Amino acid sequence: MIVRTLKECEETGRRVVADNWESTRLSLADDGMGFSFHITTIYAGTETEICYANHFETVYCISGNGEVETIEDGKKYKIVPGTVYILNKHDRHYLRGGSEDMVVACAFNPPLNGRETHDKNGVYPLDADALAS
Repeated sequence: MIVRTLKECEETGRRVVADNWESTRLSLADDGMGFSFHITTIYAGTETEICYANHFETVYCISGNGEVETIEDGKKYKIVPGTVYILNKHDRHYLRGGSEDMVVACAFNPPLNGRETHDKNGVYPLDADALAS
């Protein structure tokens, strides 16, 4: 069994901070679960273009608000507490922070290794050593 607290993980290398978001990775590939699990904050008023070409992701909004827009068809989805969105087709999308920071719980398959940030195409690399942004 593995037991960790969010606070413990925030104070270690499991917390990754980028311009538009920060993410604390509670479980990672080396935990052997087949997925990784994160608590992520999307900063208010930001926009990030993302396309997880190598991963599937499920995102559940805990607090705050924001919006997801699928680039292919321009559909916009309001994200508020209790909303889940599932990126099951490697959907290229914009993730926008709303009027307040949005805190979400995320699961990734395959699992992240820990230090990933989005590359210039909005992709997380599969290789932990390929962490260029």
